[in-house]
Amino acid sequence: IALACDYRIAVEDARLGFPEVMLGLHPGLGGTVRLPRLINPLEAMTMMLTGRNVRAARARSLGLVDAVVPFLAGRMRSEAAKAAPEAHYPAPYALIDLFEQHGGDKRAMLEAEKRSFARLMVTPTAQNLIRVFFLREQMKKLAGSGNKVRHVHVIGAGAMGGDIAAWCAWHGFSVTLADMKPEPIAQAIARAADLFKKIGHRSIDTRDALDRLTPDLDGAGVRSADLIIEAVPETLELKRKVYAATQTKMKPDALLATNTSSIPLQELRFGLRRPDHFVGLHFFNPVSRMQLVEVVSHEEVAPDALAKARAFIGRIDRLPAPVKSAPGFLVNRALTPYMLEALLMLNEGYKRETIDAAAESFGMPMGPIELADTVGLDICLHVAETLKTALERPMPDVSQALRGKVELGHLGRKSGRGFYEWRYGKAVKDRDAPKPTEEMPDRLILPMLDVTVACLREGVVADEDTVDAAMIFATGFAPFRGGPMHYARTRRAGNIRAELERLAQRYGERFRPDTGWDRLT
Repeated sequence: IALACDYRIAVEDARLGFPEVMLGLHPGLGGTVRLPRLINPLEAMTMMLTGRNVRAARARSLGLVDAVVPFLAGRMRSEAAKAAPEAHYPAPYALIDLFEQHGGDKRAMLEAEKRSFARLMVTPTAQNLIRVFFLREQMKKLAGSGNKVRHVHVIGAGAMGGDIAAWCAWHGFSVTLADMKPEPIAQAIARAADLFKKIGHRSIDTRDALDRLTPDLDGAGVRSADLIIEAVPETLELKRKVYAATQTKMKPDALLATNTSSIPLQELRFGLRRPDHFVGLHFFNPVSRMQLVEVVSHEEVAPDALAKARAFIGRIDRLPAPVKSAPGFLVNRALTPYMLEALLMLNEGYKRETIDAAAESFGMPMGPIELADTVGLDICLHVAETLKTALERPMPDVSQALRGKVELGHLGRKSGRGFYEWRYGKAVKDRDAPKPTEEMPDRLILPMLDVTVACLREGVVADEDTVDAAMIFATGFAPFRGGPMHYARTRRAGNIRAELERLAQRYGERFRPDTGWDRLT
């Protein structure tokens, strides 16, 4: 049958031959015809006359097989390990075991499948991933329905503004993109075209999306927009100037939104004619991949404005996380001590790869050094300085290495160089870096948990489910652990508080646990 196929593939340890002569026969079913036509006739006759086997590599050189591949189960395990370590995600490996042990026996496979499925159902990973599924559904419900936005006007065509505009255009909105200079707009349109080609399946969809994305150097689109998204650099004075020039041209019922990542809305709303129609829509980078958007409220915002903002976020296939205005909101406030602690470790002499490996061993999708490079070191520096000034609790000092990188223009992935060198969109890493110590994951992760507890105590977020969903969908916080608050309860809040106290004694007051842990214990 194999000889009758168009192509033949063998695993590395396969042996192929024609043993019929050893049984007093010769090959049948067309074998004597097909083999000499497939390979050198002399080699074919030798194989059939002797009955000897040949290894896969020899069969490949003869032309008997077209390719030799590693044993499939081993190859599948190695590929699975690149995306999901077995200790964190056992299901893929259980499936490979089923295939390897029972793939040729339907009845045995069915029986083994039942036992394997039952074992997986009661694992913490399965229970937590099921929880994550329902968290996603809860956030979808928060978006509601009845989106009323048709035209989106984006001010600021930088990395964030341009990508927000592109994402909105892809999802059917008429979008005008404004900036002070034509070059950023042109670059944003080029990035949009590349994105549409990647995520679209038909050229007509790319064309239509680009048609909906209109360069607007004069900013005339603000007059007809239902939603204006400000995405200019993180400077309070600049943002206020944009609002002053914009609000006189807006439609009376239009919504004004800021994409600020750290500035409290109480400071930005000063001087607005309609603060009740002013909200925060904090997207994360890269916009096309990050599922969460923080919908930021303040004391004067109208409930219908928040509902309109949430419905818009749902319409562009994103998950809205309601948060109250505070320095850094939730996600950036939680990430900042995580990244600053990593930079302190760097100053202590740990290699960047070792630090990142510590976070990845916990289950984070990437380590804090690589994350800082991905977000942009200039943004990280601004957020860190803002939070260190605005928050009362001790935080790690802002690293001089971070300041130095920003001053040199080494901003991370977007500039091709940061703490890592970046090639073809990936960080270049030393594979021989030392392994992390047992303490390192806690030094990185527990301050993040402490911030989420503080945000709950202060009312920045309403409940633990919102915290868990926001951190999973915005930062990739180890989904198999169910979110930071769920992990805290699983590990027991008292144990985490005690470990924070121990770290505070060894490393300083920045680890002193928030009083919100009292409520959890």
